[in-house]
Amino acid sequence: MTASPPLKSTASIRWLKSATSRTWLDQAIARPIELLIDHAHCERKAAGAAVQMMFRYLCEPGLGEVLSPLAREELEHFEQVLAVLTSRGHYLEPLPAPAYGAELARRIRKTEPHRMLDSFLVAGLIEARSHERMALLAEHSPDAELRNLYSDLLISEARHFGIYWTLAESRWCRTMIQERLDELADAESTALNGTLLRPQDIRMHSVGIIV
Repeated sequence: MTASPPLKSTASIRWLKSATSRTWLDQAIARPIELLIDHAHCERKAAGAAVQMMFRYLCEPGLGEVLSPLAREELEHFEQVLAVLTSRGHYLEPLPAPAYGAELARRIRKTEPHRMLDSFLVAGLIEARSHERMALLAEHSPDAELRNLYSDLLISEARHFGIYWTLAESRWCRTMIQERLDELADAESTALNGTLLRPQDIRMHSVGIIV
């Protein structure tokens, strides 16, 4: 398989080991409704992940103060995406999820404190990839309303993966964090390697990277 040519984009995220391919971008632009529905689900899941960590680590100092506003912001993004979706005559519907999220969740170690560290880093990697792909859509989508939507979301989305890094850095040394992040970032790239067989399966985190 011939690799897609690199995209000229401002979407360069240092957490990520690979860049999204032009093939993914073209597929995403061609099916805006499927991507909007999936994006709404992604925002909902991101809010849920933040709340889940708050409940899992209920007595962890400084965690609730950070994750509670993050969860609210994710739900605000959910509402923004949902508003655009409904304005176009559509609503949420079930969509089969790609293997991406489950594959990263599988990499989270089961014992503490490693579980907490991995949870922060996996959440951060997912946020980083979302940010990268939203930036591409904000630059390249031919739909002005969607360019504006993704540009607006980027203003706050850019902070989210940094929040998870800060939570980790306040609890572990940078060397340990970076070593584990490198391992998980390799797994994140592997999860996105491949070819999308059915165009209707396009998702914010479906396969499509430059290898």
